[in-house]
Amino acid sequence: MKKYLYYPGCSLKGTGKAYEESLIPVFKTLDAELHEIDDWNCCGATAYMSVDELKAFALAARNLAIAEKEGGSDLVAPCAACYLVLSKAQQYMREYPSERHEVSEALKGVGLTYSDTIKVRHPLDVLINDIGLKEISSKVKKSLKGLKIAPYYGCQIVRPYATFDDQYNPTTMDDLIKACGAEVVYYPLKTRCCGGSLTGTIPEVGVRLAYILLREARKRGADMLVTACPLCQFNLDGYQDQMKRRYEEMSMPILYFTQILGLAFGIPAKELGFRRSIISANSALDMRGIVHV
Repeated sequence: MKKYLYYPGCSLKGTGKAYEESLIPVFKTLDAELHEIDDWNCCGATAYMSVDELKAFALAARNLAIAEKEGGSDLVAPCAACYLVLSKAQQYMREYPSERHEVSEALKGVGLTYSDTIKVRHPLDVLINDIGLKEISSKVKKSLKGLKIAPYYGCQIVRPYATFDDQYNPTTMDDLIKACGAEVVYYPLKTRCCGGSLTGTIPEVGVRLAYILLREARKRGADMLVTACPLCQFNLDGYQDQMKRRYEEMSMPILYFTQILGLAFGIPAKELGFRRSIISANSALDMRGIVHV
């Protein structure tokens, strides 16, 4: 069994709970174990970087140091923002000795050290490069043939650090969707911003950015949009009522790629967090004769 340290971050314990609920059984089905690190803290998210970058790095580095202390080498961070912040903190400490020194002193104050032996991994990276499409395909019990899916990566997974996928045209999620038997809809907006936190601060801008993504997916015939980011999922799923009031009616399910994999693996839908979606996937799945969730 492959074993990985796991950093859930705040979102996967809250608004992105469906991501965690589907991620863990999917990895278990693939004989991969996720061990949640002890006493982790918020990564600081991307917003904290603009408030106090050094403190943000110290917050992130504490998680890296805890993972190192637990003896692992690979730390899986599913949330796009967490993945970016942990990677950025690591990269900056490598490139700027003065910042590494300050962060190291902060860690020393809480009895921790960091020696840069941890590799921050995204689940897409692990699934494609460690487990492999052949093994994933062998676990498919229920083909999703006929289902048309637009893969949406968002801004943060491949920018600025394109460590496992193409920066402008990522395809790891596309390949997983195909392995499940579903059809990948050509979706050129796959890395365009969903609006991020603007939906809560400047909603006329944030909601429009999210609307453009859904309008394009619908125009291209997608039954649903699948993502790997809790904030993207929240914006695209939770603001469709506002899109209706401002622009036109939208009713498109927004799922995590792990939920799609779970369905294909035959994991019961009730164990994959489908009930947490605002826009139900039932009509899209029923239309393709797949399963009622």
